[in-house]
Amino acid sequence: MGPRLRGDDGGSGRFSAIALAISLTLATTAGAAGVINPTHSTDPTGFRFQIVTADDSGVTRRIADDLYKQLMPIFGGFRTELAQHRRMVYVAIGPVALRNVAARKCDCVVIAAFTSSQVWRSVTENLQPERALSMTAIYAEPAPVDQLRLIELLYKRPVRVAAIVSSNTGFLKPTLQGIAEIEHYDPSEDINVVLNRIGKTEVLLAMPDRSVYNTENVRNILLSTYRHNQAVIGFSADMVMAGALATTYSTIEQINAQVADVANEYVATGELAPPQFPRYFSTVINEGVARSLDVAVDDTARHFTRRPPARRQ
Repeated sequence: MGPRLRGDDGGSGRFSAIALAISLTLATTAGAAGVINPTHSTDPTGFRFQIVTADDSGVTRRIADDLYKQLMPIFGGFRTELAQHRRMVYVAIGPVALRNVAARKCDCVVIAAFTSSQVWRSVTENLQPERALSMTAIYAEPAPVDQLRLIELLYKRPVRVAAIVSSNTGFLKPTLQGIAEIEHYDPSEDINVVLNRIGKTEVLLAMPDRSVYNTENVRNILLSTYRHNQAVIGFSADMVMAGALATTYSTIEQINAQVADVANEYVATGELAPPQFPRYFSTVINEGVARSLDVAVDDTARHFTRRPPARRQ
């Protein structure tokens, strides 16, 4: 069974199957799939939505099903018979779906989710300004400010934090300024040279950057920092399982709740919120790594979380 579009007016469409897995945060390859063209209207009388996916995996179905339940109360009040006169809000799940929708010429709004800030930047940087202003995103990776707060809870004292950026993530420098000591990495360099340059810092704040944290480098980074008694604050729960100290992370339901927040605000005000990091999150800590690094973890750090408010269904 092929993947589908799902929306409040029962519309559906088919896509070529492209896997959606951990690569959601790093993938940049465009697929050949398309989306259904909405009916253009110069006089919209409300809003409708469609969830755009690029595959039909179990994870994608779980995302789409939960998201549908969260969005229906927002859009369900508009009259069904006027569906073609409502402005379309596309919710793009993952990088491939985002690229497909971004390529369409339509009087529509796009909310992207489960896509890293790096991929978002690569998709939108060459769009016409008017088109880019009709799009927003909930990034896949944790907010640096929340990661910094987690570091404070873990160490309970000031520590030096480093962040490695490449040309792919240089746009994050303003966000990291004042939070971390920023070290630039060129892929032509030996990653060990860069790691030596940050050797006096106590914590490495990792971000999803395919130039830095790729298959060739990530094991070396985890081993090298561990030998130097440095902690890595990862950008996913999987990275913590692999040897990073800890991370905040957002579940499917938490990301979807934020998508619903953005959609609700847009429907209510006509103003589309800017691209943003996850607002709701939980925390995972590698207790074995913490003991090895002599980091005394308490329940305040373990239970560091921000949950979405209960919604009226």
